[in-house]
Amino acid sequence: MDMNACSMQLQQDLEKLRRVLDQILEHHGGKALLQQIHKIREMTAMLESNNSESLYKALKEEMIQLKPPLRQQVIRAFAIHLRLINIAEEYHLIRKNRELRLHEELESHPDTLESAILTMKEKQISKETIQQVLNRLSFELVITAHPTEASRRTVLDIKKRILSLLQRLDQPMIPAKDLRKLDQSLFNEIAALWQTDELHCQKPTVMDEVRQGLRYFEETLFDILPDVHQDLEKELEALYGRQEVKVPNFLRFGSWIGGDRDGNPNVTSAITSQTLLKQRELVLKKYDKALVELMRRFSHSTNRVEVSNAFQEKVRQEEELYVKDKKKWPVPTEIYRRKFAIMLERLRHIGEPSRGYQSPDQLLEDLLSIRESVQQHHPVEYEKKMLSKIIRQVQLFGFHLLSLDVRNHSGEHEAAITELLQRVAITEKYADLTEHEKIILLQKVLRDPRSLVIVHAEYSEATEEMLNVFRMIRRAHQTFGKRAIEVYLISKTQSVSDILEVLVLAKEAGIYRVLPTGQVESDINVAPLLETIDDLLAGPEMMKTLFSMDIYRQQLQARNHHQEIMLGYSDGSKDGGTLTAHWRLYKAQQEIDRIAKEQAVSVKFFHGRGGTLGRGALPLNKSIMSQPPEILGNSVKITEQGEVLSSRYLQPDIAYLNLEQAATALLKGAITKEQKNWALQAEAWEMAMEKVTRISLKKYQSLVFHNENFLKYFKQATPLMELGELKIGSRPMARKNSTRFEDLRAIPWVFSWTQTRLFFAAWYAAGTGLSSFAEESEANMKLLEEMYEKWPFFRAVIQNLQIALTKADITIATEYKKLVQDKKVADEVFNDIVAEFRRTEEIVKKITKEKCPEHSPNIVDWVERRSSYICPLNFIQVELIKEMREHVEDDDDLFTDVLLTISGIAAGVGNTG
Repeated sequence: MDMNACSMQLQQDLEKLRRVLDQILEHHGGKALLQQIHKIREMTAMLESNNSESLYKALKEEMIQLKPPLRQQVIRAFAIHLRLINIAEEYHLIRKNRELRLHEELESHPDTLESAILTMKEKQISKETIQQVLNRLSFELVITAHPTEASRRTVLDIKKRILSLLQRLDQPMIPAKDLRKLDQSLFNEIAALWQTDELHCQKPTVMDEVRQGLRYFEETLFDILPDVHQDLEKELEALYGRQEVKVPNFLRFGSWIGGDRDGNPNVTSAITSQTLLKQRELVLKKYDKALVELMRRFSHSTNRVEVSNAFQEKVRQEEELYVKDKKKWPVPTEIYRRKFAIMLERLRHIGEPSRGYQSPDQLLEDLLSIRESVQQHHPVEYEKKMLSKIIRQVQLFGFHLLSLDVRNHSGEHEAAITELLQRVAITEKYADLTEHEKIILLQKVLRDPRSLVIVHAEYSEATEEMLNVFRMIRRAHQTFGKRAIEVYLISKTQSVSDILEVLVLAKEAGIYRVLPTGQVESDINVAPLLETIDDLLAGPEMMKTLFSMDIYRQQLQARNHHQEIMLGYSDGSKDGGTLTAHWRLYKAQQEIDRIAKEQAVSVKFFHGRGGTLGRGALPLNKSIMSQPPEILGNSVKITEQGEVLSSRYLQPDIAYLNLEQAATALLKGAITKEQKNWALQAEAWEMAMEKVTRISLKKYQSLVFHNENFLKYFKQATPLMELGELKIGSRPMARKNSTRFEDLRAIPWVFSWTQTRLFFAAWYAAGTGLSSFAEESEANMKLLEEMYEKWPFFRAVIQNLQIALTKADITIATEYKKLVQDKKVADEVFNDIVAEFRRTEEIVKKITKEKCPEHSPNIVDWVERRSSYICPLNFIQVELIKEMREHVEDDDDLFTDVLLTISGIAAGVGNTG
């Protein structure tokens, strides 16, 4: 594949989009607007090639002197340019993959299913081994409503249509007439983008977020997810033979949207119930459409094919049971159409005992019976793909579509337990008990089959709602099946009692039950969330205590000896810096995995990653392969948040690529572990990381927590206060609307630094840790180089630092320093940050020998393509924020322009929080 040709095609797409936008700008704003845009763009380009102070000042002055309404037009023009660059790059990714497939080079590409199969072939892995590997695989991606998608749904729809037009324009031999039509459509879509308000006019409700999340399943994932499984099955057939290896449904999706209550008072038990109903509505609509299409296609006649008497007799009996005469298929010989008519009727009356399906298993049984019958008269090697696809979909999505996780803060559970125990006179002040006393008391309550809840008693609103959540989970299990809600997550888990409290609340709702025999039945997995550095350090010992506790062993036994543990990347990085957080997360997994194996417990780690560098972002395949080698092949769960959803799953081709990469990495990792030929990290590597992160943590906390001027700098030198007005999520920026730094959510923390182009959260303190270690001896420096070459975890961490440093722009960040009122404070904090940036930059260059990150080889080009559009937005944002903060009276135009710069810069850097 000619990479130069691909790059030229990208440049051609970018030029085409820019020309069209220029036409639109001239039409709507006249030559004055277009000339202003060209002038600023040319000045920025000159500045990049000749970094002179006079040019810099001239460009700044050009932006500052802009006044309404021209100012807003310029801001929007640059923001839309950045969005068009993103679209062109997304299509470039699709084009490159298409070229790979066209030239049959998939086996040579490390992220394709074909390459995974080639690896198996080269290593001569037996079909029995690969079946064992597949049976153990479990990978779940969890969509969340974390407010990091700054684009409106309308804007995303336009983006999708533009991308589709680029794809059509790229086809060979387009007739001139069709080409003109496509060019006109492209013009119309970009014009619509210019004429559409890009800002949310109001904060979304939780149900708005639910609908937005479901959109990805309606448009792409419902079809793409089974495709990945079926394609893997096809590749394995080519290697091992048909039906020799079965591909289980190892790749699934879950959701937090409508279930995540932590810090979001808008998520109630009623909202969670509505969410489950919306999910069911969508999945049933999808099945209905598929069955109608299958009915249209399966016109087989018993006059032409032989269908068993048993199948025909069953259809006749079911018609009598479920279908009224007028809804029966009118042609008696079209046996499959008769069967599909019955199935549609039952699907449309789900839950009705006399007519509808009572479970997805019943629908699945009908589909399998059709496939078995068809195989009697249809060549086996020519499988009916559409029928196989809906079978896979029913297995994956059931009648619930997505497993919905419920999450809440440990403090909320403790408050509810305190009130319940007070009312039954067990203890007046449960919260004041020692941890040991709490554990003894909670175990006693869990062993007692009697309820703590007094019938008809009135509890506080918070406690009543807490009880309603658990009652809702039980009703959800009865209505939608137990897969609808399988996991209850506990934020800020710091002790064993935090987990036992949730079991007590589950017991009150009947989803945790103690039988007269003393045996425990449980319908819910209880998962701790380890977030801060201290929590990650204490987590292994906490889990060891739990696993050795009789009452909890019974809970595990009831849940098939399975334990889920969530690891929070965002708060760990905010608490101790990205380098320390990643290492503590790595070590926590190692230690918990060892403890679990000793106790014969199966652990699934749930990685709460964000979409940004400061919140643990990595491509899915790199995320999987950078985990400790001993847990490769174990069950894995990862959050997919905010703008990551639209960039990865809005367009079918890109959705497939991302899921294929994940499946390929899972397989390769599991095979590597199965053959026990991974390179176990040397003890020296671990000792080095301990020393590096100890120094890094001290450096990070000395500024962020121990410098009284830091928080003042952060609040004034970033658009933190303005972000809250962007209306991109239903959740508040801080827990309980607190102003404490500890309560500030990680998303606005990272979002704010991203806007200033500093990317502070992604690299700060890493340089001090790494360089201090390297400077101790030449041997240490060589050790770091060896770790980068041979250790996937360390390589991923360093490459993330590389990307953050390349994206950062200290010159632009200097402008934001001017927003700090106290010049002495500004200089002190900023000088510290710049010194650390230089230190980090220098040591990373030495470790990598200035090689590009392997999963982002064109990062320099990526930055250069955007620079001349983002920099002007940064200049004007600083000036507008300064002006707005000095204004006594509100200025709507000024405020809107600030928000537009935030949205535009977010589009330019590729992420928000």
